[in-house]
Amino acid sequence: MEKRMIREKSCGALVYRKKQDKVELLLIKHRNGGHWSFPKGHVESGENEYQTALREIKEETGLDVNLRDGFRQSVEYFPKPHVKKQVVYFLGYPGGDDTVKRQEEEISEYQWCLLDDADGMVTFRNDKNLINEAKRFLAKDREH
Repeated sequence: MEKRMIREKSCGALVYRKKQDKVELLLIKHRNGGHWSFPKGHVESGENEYQTALREIKEETGLDVNLRDGFRQSVEYFPKPHVKKQVVYFLGYPGGDDTVKRQEEEISEYQWCLLDDADGMVTFRNDKNLINEAKRFLAKDREH
């Protein structure tokens, strides 16, 4: 008997801030797996992608962020046999205070690092690619 593919969907964002004309990216270290990545989580019933991303960022970091128009990246991978996961990432910045209050149950550490150094800290190739997309987007658009 053939197993059916289970599909999962999560949403999150690359969260950045400007400090002394430098762009810093927020990285979080997940307790589950111990990898450095970005805030994200599963879509709940009735939520759209934006709502999920905003909720998960708030839950994991305590930050209220503004998501940028025009940046939406989708990554797919297989975390387990017969499970296909899609993660949709946006790009956002704190709307006010950028003090992180991490969700201790899920996040063991966090760090604001220079955007140019971030790809050396993240664990997965997909995340390195997302950082490069964010660099391209921000280089073209200096709005925030």
